Amino acid sequence: MARLPRLSLPDLPHHVLQIGNNRQAIFLDDQDRQAWRDALREASLNAGVDVHAYVLMDDHVHLLATPRGDAEALGAMMQSLGRRYVAGFNRRHGRTGTLWEGRYRAALVEPGPALLACMRYIDTHASRLPGLMEPADWPWSSAAHHLGRTRDPLITDHASFWALGNTPFERDSAWRRYCEEGVRPQEADALITATRRGWPIGSEAFRRQLSATMGRSVSPKPRGRPRLVREAATLSPLKIETQA
Repeated sequence: MARLPRLSLPDLPHHVLQIGNNRQAIFLDDQDRQAWRDALREASLNAGVDVHAYVLMDDHVHLLATPRGDAEALGAMMQSLGRRYVAGFNRRHGRTGTLWEGRYRAALVEPGPALLACMRYIDTHASRLPGLMEPADWPWSSAAHHLGRTRDPLITDHASFWALGNTPFERDSAWRRYCEEGVRPQEADALITATRRGWPIGSEAFRRQLSATMGRSVSPKPRGRPRLVREAATLSPLKIETQA
């Protein structure tokens, strides 16, 4: 099933996935990870993009980010980030050539429950790594920020996260409870399928609104296995309690 042409709109969150070429490692050590994070901060500030969540794995990265006022801002940020990071990585490790597996993948995300589900997937993504007691133990993600352990200068909290409580303690506690529920396998599969294919992540009403805005269909055609297609296009997050 073919991917849709990349959808990008200003002032809406996007889930971004970038993978190493042939699944090769894109980070060999913490110096690489810090260099990527520094490059992301500079690129996001210059392009006008708010970063809400991120996680760095050995061979891929996830981002949740909103371009402010300009649909091209996200692409400008990713281009600047890739150019700076790959050049430094190649110099440091004595290599040449591409590092990424093609262009980054991205999907628009509906603010609200779908955005929180996407954030949870990102913040808990490193939990399977050996030796981690909880998501905040992985220093190369936004989990520690959202769980109140530290304040990450990379992160601009989305309004959907702020709605979890009136105080930082309430928000941190609500987020901890939500993350402890875990991510269901079908939820993770739906999110990744939508991101790889460029399908919006959210409700049917959200997709209809996007179709009207873009003047074209933004959902996969219901052929082959319609039920699977519908599930992949729509992320149905678990209910989250916003107050203790």
